[in-house]
Amino acid sequence: MKPAWDSLADKYAKSDKVVVADVDCTAAGEPLCSRFNVEGFPTIKFFNPPDEDGEDYSGGRDLEELTAFAETLGPGCSLDAKENCSAEQLAELEEVVKMPSEELDAELAAIKKSLKEQEAAHEKLLESLQAQYEESNKNLEEAKKASAPRAKLLKMAGAKAPAAEPEEEAPKEEL
Repeated sequence: MKPAWDSLADKYAKSDKVVVADVDCTAAGEPLCSRFNVEGFPTIKFFNPPDEDGEDYSGGRDLEELTAFAETLGPGCSLDAKENCSAEQLAELEEVVKMPSEELDAELAAIKKSLKEQEAAHEKLLESLQAQYEESNKNLEEAKKASAPRAKLLKMAGAKAPAAEPEEEAPKEEL
């Protein structure tokens, strides 16, 4: 992906509408990556003004797809750029603008609080699942180790292991 990204950066180097940049999250860029919740690499974020939080890009990673996406970028719908709003966006924006600023702030704070709580619950679940997996794996390894001498003895006495039945393919999950 790096060559495609570098080509995209070259293509938009003189653009006043699109900025293509790299951030090394393992070095000086770590605080920036933390601020925008970048955890996996490579991660592509895009920002359409007035958005300051950014959104995750999930499209293709070759030059053609990156370029096609970059061509759609630019200032988004806002009070200062109503010409960039669809009729639906403008109607929603006008409704929200009518709300008292305290109500706007409270709703945004509630949304952020809810997301933070959901992230914390998700992390707790992940930790629990990881602990369960590790315990199960430990038990499995202990069972294999404990049963190995007896299985060997049975084979030496002439026991034959049953023919392996074809296994159904179980969905693969990663932790």
